[in-house]
Amino acid sequence: MNLLDVLYFIVPPALFYAAPLIFGAIGGIFSERSGVVNIGIEGIMVMGAFVGIVFNLFTADALGGFTPWVSLVAAMVVGAIFSLFLAVAAISFRADQTVTGVALNLLGIAIALFSVKMIFEGKGQTDFIKERFALFDIPLLSDIPFIGPMFFSDLYGTSILAIAVAFLAWFVVYKTPFGLRLRSVGEHPMAADTMGINVTKMRYIAVMISGAFAGIGGAIYAQTITGDFGHATINGQGFMAIAAMIFGKWHPIGAMGAALFFGLAQALAVAGGSIPYVKEVPPVFLTILPYVLTILALAGFIGKATAPKASGIPYIKGKR
Repeated sequence: MNLLDVLYFIVPPALFYAAPLIFGAIGGIFSERSGVVNIGIEGIMVMGAFVGIVFNLFTADALGGFTPWVSLVAAMVVGAIFSLFLAVAAISFRADQTVTGVALNLLGIAIALFSVKMIFEGKGQTDFIKERFALFDIPLLSDIPFIGPMFFSDLYGTSILAIAVAFLAWFVVYKTPFGLRLRSVGEHPMAADTMGINVTKMRYIAVMISGAFAGIGGAIYAQTITGDFGHATINGQGFMAIAAMIFGKWHPIGAMGAALFFGLAQALAVAGGSIPYVKEVPPVFLTILPYVLTILALAGFIGKATAPKASGIPYIKGKR
């Protein structure tokens, strides 16, 4: 197996491992750009994964091949609603945003696992879904020498959707009036308030958008990678998404690049046993590779990345 064969083998799975991270990171960007730290991305992704799988299982006969896509919509709605716990506590009651986010993570897994036991008669995990996203080749592009089989073959539609959403998020955040208002309440909420922008409303909207994207990310991960939901379905992906957001300097395109990097690490951890030389590495090292790279990325870039100035600071009207 030469280098090109290795890339053909490892890049396609890296793209679909990265898709949930891209959605989680983009969600975090919207929240933090408004001034609200969302540590609860992990918990929201758990809820998204749970809702996506359960919705898929119970509607597959009626919806057929559309089931996974409609399940994403269900997960998006539940993620947005679930994020209101953070919005109410952090924005309306001015609770500590980090502590609230941690509580959201604990609440998400608790609700999901309790619901699984109630719905599936005491089982610790759901059944496996029958309707999953299909792999496909992009016509014409997949025939391009070298890069075609690498980037445009054996793709999930969710990978294309994630990349498209990253570029759309960049446009919304940096090229629209909504994005300008979003960034202003995250940098200087008092100045934004003086200009007539409703800081509380903007932050609520941003947190709900964050929850919606994180919910989609969780549902994508569950429906493309695991195929069911259990206690370990979402196992650190939310925190990787937060790391990708910071690594990408709170910029949608930068976060997408970081998510692709972490997705490559996850793909290598799973498929490394089939790659020459890499398969000689003890499996435990490959398993911890994504998390080690997450720590190293944050350790190397956290000091160089500047968060929005008002991030994590509750806004009290009329108070500097």
